[in-house]
Amino acid sequence: MKSSLRSFLSLLLVAAVAFLAVSALRMYQKGSSPWQVFFPQDPHRPEKYTLPEKPPLELGDMDLLSRLNDEYAKLTQAVVPSVVSIDTAGVREQLLRDPWGRARVRREMTQGQGSGVIVTNEGHVVTNQHVISGQTQIQVTLHDGKSYPAVLIGEDSMLDLAVLKIEAPGPFTPLKLGDSSQVKVGQIVFAVGNPFGLSETVTQGIISAKERSISDQQRDLFQTDAAINPGNSGGPLVNLQGEIVGINVAIFSPDKENPGFQGVGFSIPSNDVGETLKQILEKGRPVHGFLGVHMHPLDARIRQAYGYTEDHGSLVIDTVKGSPAESTGLQARDVIMEYNGRKIQTPNQLISLVQRTPAGQEIPIKVWRAGEILELKTTITENIPNQLQSSSGDITKAREPMEIIRKYGILVRSFSSIESSRGYTGALVTEVDPNGFGSSMIHPNDIIIAINQNPVRHAQDFYQQFVASIAVQATQVTLIRNRQTMTLTLQSLPPETVEK
Repeated sequence: MKSSLRSFLSLLLVAAVAFLAVSALRMYQKGSSPWQVFFPQDPHRPEKYTLPEKPPLELGDMDLLSRLNDEYAKLTQAVVPSVVSIDTAGVREQLLRDPWGRARVRREMTQGQGSGVIVTNEGHVVTNQHVISGQTQIQVTLHDGKSYPAVLIGEDSMLDLAVLKIEAPGPFTPLKLGDSSQVKVGQIVFAVGNPFGLSETVTQGIISAKERSISDQQRDLFQTDAAINPGNSGGPLVNLQGEIVGINVAIFSPDKENPGFQGVGFSIPSNDVGETLKQILEKGRPVHGFLGVHMHPLDARIRQAYGYTEDHGSLVIDTVKGSPAESTGLQARDVIMEYNGRKIQTPNQLISLVQRTPAGQEIPIKVWRAGEILELKTTITENIPNQLQSSSGDITKAREPMEIIRKYGILVRSFSSIESSRGYTGALVTEVDPNGFGSSMIHPNDIIIAINQNPVRHAQDFYQQFVASIAVQATQVTLIRNRQTMTLTLQSLPPETVEK
């Protein structure tokens, strides 16, 4: 037994010695020390290296680019302190219908982010309306990292602009609004904002085009290739002097699920921004023109029935009593061909042009009537929101809003902040009760963009305007269906149809 164990151990020892000898020989053949078999070392040997001490070119050799580099940095340092990050929170209300057909409200917390720019010494901030739409809490973060609450002073849903006031003593560093009429295609611009919540991001590009339209309401925008991403909404587009020439509002992105910058961004010209800012600060609301026509888009069937052969125009369905349209002599079945020299393609285009017209201005209108061309003139008046509601008392006491909504059976939702950044605006119809009063005219997937020519930006906006109007009068609803804009008239409920 002992002899067998001794033999095994001897054999094992011989094998180990042979293994070590072969390993040492191989190390020697590779140029390494055989002792590394017994005392392993780090195989890496420090490399000899020398780093260059001078750049390929001196700044003096690139004087123009060097100065341009310094000027870009100087401009950025001057502009960034005026740009703020905006965080919002609120409760989104969504109308749902239970199996028994009863409407109920579902509430959920929402949060959002955007950008803004300080435009007055008192701390007023301009941003996009869709950034703060429907939100109850607004927090503004300044360049120094300090955050303060802000209050909403006023908003313009047509231009997608809002004015906030920072609740802090200051001092503030406002930026000057430039003259956007002097902006030329090809000029260098910088976009500053808070993309994806990253804060204080500066991108550079040029004005790619002017007078771009991303919807019938959002027209005459600047197009830029300065990078604009979700979160940049409401931030400024500035020129080489650091003046605001636009407020960034939307991007074009073919990827609807994951939108990102594709080299095409849009900004609201500063002259439009300045006019709206002044109106909101002085009157608490934007001032828009009012014509007072109910319209319908021209399709092939209507053109054939009326004998109208032109490729543009908008059909007049009716006029509002006491409106400029009525006093001018516009009639049902008229076709408005041109407004102030511009051809009319859709009803909502005409609404947009009218609302941009200052109250009191006389405007030429070209009209087709039963084969004749008429040249009319009308004086635009001011469109006062909710004037019917204020003249008829408290609507909520006269009619129960939920009962009115239930009777018409129209359920809508707002567009998300990502959808809004791509230019979507209005209230998306998600469901229509087939037994409701609205089922014959409103369809699922319609996008409601205006009530009585007043723009609709989100679901709450639609419900407030719709209930206030339909309770007392026939209501004009402008919507987009299958990429076609149309204006429909829903009749008011008779008093006995509203349950208490």
